[in-house]
Amino acid sequence: MFEKIINARDLGGIAIDGKTVRKGLLLRSGNLYSATEADIARLRDEFKLKRIFDFRTYPESRMQPDKTIPGAEYLLLPTLDQAAEKATGEAIPEEIWLDLSRHILQLAFMRQFQEKGRELYPSLVMSEYSQLQYATFLNLILETEGGAVLWHCSQGKDRTGIGAALLLAALGASEETIIQDFALSNITYASQVNLLVKKIMEMGGGEEEMDVIRAFMGVSVRNFRRALALVRSNWGSMDSYLETRMGIGKREREILRSKYLQ
Repeated sequence: MFEKIINARDLGGIAIDGKTVRKGLLLRSGNLYSATEADIARLRDEFKLKRIFDFRTYPESRMQPDKTIPGAEYLLLPTLDQAAEKATGEAIPEEIWLDLSRHILQLAFMRQFQEKGRELYPSLVMSEYSQLQYATFLNLILETEGGAVLWHCSQGKDRTGIGAALLLAALGASEETIIQDFALSNITYASQVNLLVKKIMEMGGGEEEMDVIRAFMGVSVRNFRRALALVRSNWGSMDSYLETRMGIGKREREILRSKYLQ
């Protein structure tokens, strides 16, 4: 879709309840650090980009700052509660997160990291801190007029995927449609994941270790389904979750659908 913006796609064309998402308005991707001049020009001129939502942590955004897109407002909304992790003494050092691919083979054999892989998506939907960031994201999309919005994290798959899931749910998408969009990131990262899984097997690793690779270097559909099940068990439905935790009730969902569905 772009020259140097990784894992980028337009939600346009996704079928929802007899309609489709309008093209060119709802974009998800990895970070914009490596965006070329041609990429920037497309976002400015073709998509008329109005807002960029960056779900990365402060250190991530400082290490690889987004390129400026003329005419687009940039908002940093870190969805991982690093302060809470540090308070429990279970935080992974920032330098490891910032160069995860270098360390992932060793981390895959750590029980602590295996647990983090299982709990990443559930924590993003259950944490009040994360909910506040995603609520801000949805409500600002609600009021955006006259152009596209783009949201991203580092690789455009986990934190970005949760954002896309919440937005698609607000637009009325079925759970399977939401899961299908989430899983598409595995196509982008398939070669990397397959190579690392092969190395894990050569190192004597089993299913748990391979799950770490799938969870952090691709996306884990199994863990994502667990997160969706947690929403249902705690709030009854995604609509109830959106209303009580995100401030996106029936009226707001109707406005979003009128703007982004055709």
